[in-house]
Amino acid sequence: MAPLKLIVGNWKMNGLTADSRERAEKLAVAVKGRGNLPFQLILCPPATMVAATAEALRGSVIKCGGQDCHEQSCGAFTGDIAAVMLKDLGCTYVIVGHSERRQHHRETSLQVAAKAKAAHAAGLIAIICVGELDSERSAGQADSVIAGQLKDSIPDTATAENSVIAYEPVWAIGTGKTASSEDIRHMHALIRGKAGKLPILYGGSVKGSNAAEILHIPNVDGVLVGGASLKAEEFLAIAEASGEGK
Repeated sequence: MAPLKLIVGNWKMNGLTADSRERAEKLAVAVKGRGNLPFQLILCPPATMVAATAEALRGSVIKCGGQDCHEQSCGAFTGDIAAVMLKDLGCTYVIVGHSERRQHHRETSLQVAAKAKAAHAAGLIAIICVGELDSERSAGQADSVIAGQLKDSIPDTATAENSVIAYEPVWAIGTGKTASSEDIRHMHALIRGKAGKLPILYGGSVKGSNAAEILHIPNVDGVLVGGASLKAEEFLAIAEASGEGK
């Protein structure tokens, strides 16, 4: 049996508790009782909504994840959240190293690796993000940038069971632009050569209309979805696309 496609919804800083609960419940009802799904849904709400989302998903096949975690398990880190705290709330996954964290919070790849290692220690699966800027791609540096991020962002504790790589070209996040099929094929092949058997997701303006094409490109093991994951119907349509053409 082929591995399930991972369909991850990153809700970013959007919504309130009632929104998250309603969206999670709607998705849970939509997949309830359906056998042999070709995908695994994972919802990553803001920290304030993790508990409500996890509770809404209790008993469902859908998993819950966090959007970030600190590299330490506890301490004087005001405003941060530890991986063990996310685990305690019912999370199975956590995103680390998203481009918005790297850009707005100046996170380095070494910090990302430390966060992923903390996630592993807490029993979470780390979704480790990498991606190049438009200026880096234009300068012909995309391959070297991604290779460098992979080298420094993946800790020695990473395995195919506890880690996932998410490739998100920064210029395609929330812009409506999507990398071409050839761009995705090339970069995912490069990542496969560096990351071995770790699952690889593509992210960057993924929506129902382009999901089927993206999900059937070699070495694409799923997608990391931003804005489109805020609409339950659209997010489910993306997931359903993983089974099209099979």
